[in-house]
Amino acid sequence: MNAATKTCRSIWTISLALALALAAGGCSKSESGPGKSDDPTKSAAPDDPADSKEPIVIASVGPITGQYATFGEQMVEGTKQAVADINAAGGVLGRPLSLEIGDDACDPKQAVAVANDMAQKGAALVVGHFCSGSSIPASNVYEEEGILQISPASTAPDFTDLPGGDNLFRVCGRDDQQGSVAAAFLLETFPGKKIAVLHDKTAYGKGLADQTKAHLEKLGVQPTLYEAYTAGEKDYTAVVSKLKQNEIDVLYVGGYHTEAGLMVRQMREQGMDTVLVSGDALVTEEYWSITGEAGNGTLMTFSPDPRKNPKAAAVVEVFRKKGIEPEGYVLYSYGATQAWAQAVEKAGSLDLDKVIAGLREGEFDTVLGTIGFDDKGDVTAPGYVVYEWKDGTYDYYKQPQ
Repeated sequence: MNAATKTCRSIWTISLALALALAAGGCSKSESGPGKSDDPTKSAAPDDPADSKEPIVIASVGPITGQYATFGEQMVEGTKQAVADINAAGGVLGRPLSLEIGDDACDPKQAVAVANDMAQKGAALVVGHFCSGSSIPASNVYEEEGILQISPASTAPDFTDLPGGDNLFRVCGRDDQQGSVAAAFLLETFPGKKIAVLHDKTAYGKGLADQTKAHLEKLGVQPTLYEAYTAGEKDYTAVVSKLKQNEIDVLYVGGYHTEAGLMVRQMREQGMDTVLVSGDALVTEEYWSITGEAGNGTLMTFSPDPRKNPKAAAVVEVFRKKGIEPEGYVLYSYGATQAWAQAVEKAGSLDLDKVIAGLREGEFDTVLGTIGFDDKGDVTAPGYVVYEWKDGTYDYYKQPQ
């Protein structure tokens, strides 16, 4: 990695990282593997040959608390099972893995604090974060500390587009890809209909909405409305009333499942049959718990469902026997851990530059299928497909006959 590179990703996070470095102690917990010490100062350095049988520390970092905690839980379950399966097969380089869990609550400041905490604990890999607004500021810490970061969920283009950050990867797609797919689908499926585009002002939500809007405009479609809403509210009656006044046929939401679920429920309460379309933040059963039957017909874009991949069948069965449905980002977190482990084995070392080179040059057999990464760290795998919510679950959308 080029240590001399000082990038725009550093400018807005480095002072914050220094200020919060001592505040991170309460933001994480351990899932200890064999031989793991509770004292982080005793964790073996990842490439320390003197402690070659000590556990290798990796971390899952995401929103364990807060309104997006369902996604953090998905990430933890996926990473935890991957660690268990890798350890059962002999570990990595003959060493067991030890899992640290960090809670960033999808808050940028807390994300930086947790990133510093993981650096102190000697993490070789961070599977995270979930929110792009957390991944981007935390990534500066990982770059400075020489920690590999693979996000299973952060889709903002800036995550891998900003200069520097050779250590950053993701196994999910990008919002410019997702926006392109969404726009083409909207044009094909709802020709001549009035479309509103709303966003929640977050890095993810606004980024996705902006990409979708831009691609619609490239296709000659001008949204009837383009507005922001405030995340975390319980009543979106004013928003819904404006949609009704403008006779909106299709509502595209750049945001998360909680607010989208409330909007669709409140639209139905006002007698509206407006179709709600959104992105990958609706891939949780919590969406249906908010909407109930009002969620029927909701459409969303997400990467191909790895639960349908024959290579993932055995792992999916393990989760289901535990009472865990591996929806959303469960298998994406599992696959991120698999790819890293295979790259380390191929490199024969935890040396960061060697592992980075291995990830960029290789292909990896994972629960996501066979994947690789481009020079930016973006996954080279199929992008996005459209799903439909129906009767409490989601599956690939099928055009009415």
